[in-house]
Amino acid sequence: MEDILIHKTASLREALIKLNKNPKFLTLFIVDENNKVLGSLTDGDIRRGLISGLGDSTSLTEFMNSTFIHLIAGFHDRNKLELIKSKNLNLVPILNSNGTINKLINFHQTKTILPLDAVIMAGGKGKRLLPLTAETPKPLLKIGNRPILDYNLSLLKSYGVNSIHLSVNYLSEQIEKYVGNGSDRDLSVSYIHEKNELGTIGAVSLVSKFENDYVLVMNSDLLTTINLEAMFNELCECKGDLIVATTGYRVEVPYGVVETSGNEIVGLKEKPTYTYYSNAGIYIFKKELISLIPVNEFFNATDFIQELIIQNKKIINHPITGYWLDIGKHNDYEQAQRDIEQLHFDL
Repeated sequence: MEDILIHKTASLREALIKLNKNPKFLTLFIVDENNKVLGSLTDGDIRRGLISGLGDSTSLTEFMNSTFIHLIAGFHDRNKLELIKSKNLNLVPILNSNGTINKLINFHQTKTILPLDAVIMAGGKGKRLLPLTAETPKPLLKIGNRPILDYNLSLLKSYGVNSIHLSVNYLSEQIEKYVGNGSDRDLSVSYIHEKNELGTIGAVSLVSKFENDYVLVMNSDLLTTINLEAMFNELCECKGDLIVATTGYRVEVPYGVVETSGNEIVGLKEKPTYTYYSNAGIYIFKKELISLIPVNEFFNATDFIQELIIQNKKIINHPITGYWLDIGKHNDYEQAQRDIEQLHFDL
């Protein structure tokens, strides 16, 4: 952080030296004695200042851009995020309410910042993948040269989802040792220890605190390039309570199908193809809905969805347009090994 901060009383030469030492970003943030950010400073700002008549002894505050683009901690500004993308900005600060830097985001590595906490369900025994899972938990089985869990953590990080809760049970010590607290990945990772099986969403009830107003829940055995930003935006635009990621499943009927009304044929479709949408194991919902999940009891995501239907909540279907594979059986695992060599996972 100190590499990109410079005090307002520093000289132009000091600023140039710092910029030269930081060729990756070429941006400094000028701060006062309380570390409040006053503006940003780039090579271009200095060049334009010198052209306009500023000199070596001029205060850096005369060179800086006081209307620099930034984000505010705890506030999701979709328009500002779109502006950042359109301008192809690199380093953008997230500021606290007092103007100090909370975090710096490199938007060449992060697609966006979503106001989500994530819960990854990683406690299953993976019985269908025995003997591979006899001594290794399924989330740590490798696809290519990386564990399955790695792809999911990288996916979440790429969308600015840094607060992650891992629900663990079977061989949990291996997962905890591998991931730790997430600090080496610039993530904040905590653990939910399932003493009893809690289904596919029951563990969410054991999280003591969520940082954001929305919660993302996903299975740990998925390999996917789903666009989480598009999914979240659709939930907001539709004013939904829950959005369920789905994957299309095509059924080809090899015969002509008759359409009937009573015993009367009213239509005929020759060898039609029907598309059904299957639950893909990824959900985003409003935090307030957690109260509908019974505490420390077996509860599946399907039970949750049924309860929301009873409560007349709005549930949105989000078909995945990218790659998705549920690695549940040996043939899925083998398929993933083939796909990872051909597909580019930008994670």
